[in-house]
Amino acid sequence: MFHHVKSLQFNARVSRPDPRFANLLLEQFGGENGELAAAMQYFTQAFGAKVPYPDKYDMLMDIATEEFSHLEIVGATIQMLLKGVNGELKNAADSSEIMQVMNGKAAKENIIHEALTANPQFVMITGGGVTPRNSQGIPWCASYIHSNGDLTVDLRSNLASESRAKLVYEHLMKFTDDPYIHETLSFLMTREVAHYKMFEAALNSIPDNFPPGVLAADPRYTQQVYNLSDGAVRGPWNEGEMPGIGKEWVFVEQPLQQVQETEGQTNLPQDFSRDLKASEKLNQEMSAVKSAEVKNAEPKGVAQWSTYEAVSTPTVLK
Repeated sequence: MFHHVKSLQFNARVSRPDPRFANLLLEQFGGENGELAAAMQYFTQAFGAKVPYPDKYDMLMDIATEEFSHLEIVGATIQMLLKGVNGELKNAADSSEIMQVMNGKAAKENIIHEALTANPQFVMITGGGVTPRNSQGIPWCASYIHSNGDLTVDLRSNLASESRAKLVYEHLMKFTDDPYIHETLSFLMTREVAHYKMFEAALNSIPDNFPPGVLAADPRYTQQVYNLSDGAVRGPWNEGEMPGIGKEWVFVEQPLQQVQETEGQTNLPQDFSRDLKASEKLNQEMSAVKSAEVKNAEPKGVAQWSTYEAVSTPTVLK
């Protein structure tokens, strides 16, 4: 159950109208890395987490709800940045605030022209209203959402989503000198960092979270790193110990030769029979564990999503 509180989580303010920046800010309203996409992503991910991970369900719902709050902040800021512009489109009065801010009729017409040419749909179709479209007028799309039904995969997707959103806010801050907007964008950007760390902590709290999914990696092909470009550069991604695996990288200097000699990797010189048996055993164990997580948490009989507890009425002293 949602309850809307009309006070914003952060008090959004603007110094002056700026339709050009309002159009740019639409990227964080209806864009691929915007607040609506984040809210819907975490909201949909939460359903699959409810039974096996009720604590993660609570976290995802909380963050999704906060993202809706951020969407409201972005929408409110966009609307304030358009102050006076909608009226100008209907009545070209020379005494309007937007004309005075832009120092004359020519400047006023120029800024409206720039807003129109950047995204004609913004003011022509929506009338300057805030709708789920990006800065180019492209409607928000559900394909922006990454929800895979495996919580460890979803949490890794969320780390990337928060990283991209933070970067967009950093770029947006370069295109405005309004100190109030900088405050708002700084708040929103910083909350992306907070969410990143929440998702990171949630992922680390899940035992056996690597590799993603259920099945273990095939030990015959896990360690190889292929030199597929001229001038090999060595680093911790292709030499030394694999992070968290306890095995060494195997750098294949001549991958074409290796493929030919092994008949397309189907006839490897090493004996992996013991590793393959261990991997198959792990697959069976993890399959049982993952399946039990869901089955053991499912209630018997009639399924019920919520339990309702009576709320006691406080005693009023007279």
